[in-house]
Amino acid sequence: MRNAFAAELCGLAAHDERIALISSDIGNNLFNEFRERFPSRFMNCGIAEAAMTGIAAGMALCGLKPVTYTIASFNPGRCVEQIRLDICLHNLPVVIVGVGAGLSYASLGPTHHALEDIAWLRAIPGMPILRPADAVETRCALRAALAHDGPVYLRLGKKNEPAVHAGEPDFEIGRNIPLRGGEDACILAVGTVTPIALDAARLLEERSISCAVTGIHTVKPLDTDSLRSVFARYPVVMVMEEHGPVGGTWSAIAEWAAEQNVGTGRLLRCAAPDRFFFEGGGQNWARKRFGIDAEHAALRIADALRAVRP
Repeated sequence: MRNAFAAELCGLAAHDERIALISSDIGNNLFNEFRERFPSRFMNCGIAEAAMTGIAAGMALCGLKPVTYTIASFNPGRCVEQIRLDICLHNLPVVIVGVGAGLSYASLGPTHHALEDIAWLRAIPGMPILRPADAVETRCALRAALAHDGPVYLRLGKKNEPAVHAGEPDFEIGRNIPLRGGEDACILAVGTVTPIALDAARLLEERSISCAVTGIHTVKPLDTDSLRSVFARYPVVMVMEEHGPVGGTWSAIAEWAAEQNVGTGRLLRCAAPDRFFFEGGGQNWARKRFGIDAEHAALRIADALRAVRP
């Protein structure tokens, strides 16, 4: 995913001299090509995320289209104030990229987990939040973010995420992507957990339960037309995401559903619990530990269907 991001950014920068990249202590070779091709438009700020954000705001005020990039636990984790006041208050066209979101860096402990970032930024006015599912959506999301007239948070995974799309989907900020049809239940899959949701739907099919999967790549603004259709059709809806239980996509959808009076008793949440995670292990191990896995999701949906059906 991050490799697709770097390659797409280079391609876009070749055709738009306003695009600049500011990273924060990314010591790998990911941006070697960008630095070599566009040295005057690349800056490594070191471990200084607040400064990085302020510099990006200044660049945007001068007519550039800056992209800030580092690990999601630090961007936005260490610079929420600067994002809010320096960028969002002035509606500046800065793309804020948090890489390794969720449990991507599970083995490094809670300092590197990013399970609250959507909640922080969803509360800021005028801040779209994009969470692509795979490398293909990452390229689409970056193009859409740079074309947007204002700030955007682009929440990425790390690397080697399974492919969801064989070709480019019809990607638009604020529009969900139907991935699988179904008659009995629906999983609203957010970002890189989408392959898990598709696996859960296949497990349910083995139990003669027809489960749809809809991809949510935009957490804010929500695709309310898609949500209305989902809630009108399915007695059980699950939101699956790699985020904490407070302030994430499930929260956003539950808030919307309460206002619409569509009912939330059948709205299931498959997400990380409300606690710090100190156990050692990789991302897949941590997901399973938190119940963000196909078997657990399928079991919960089957149980919920038994409860709502006569």
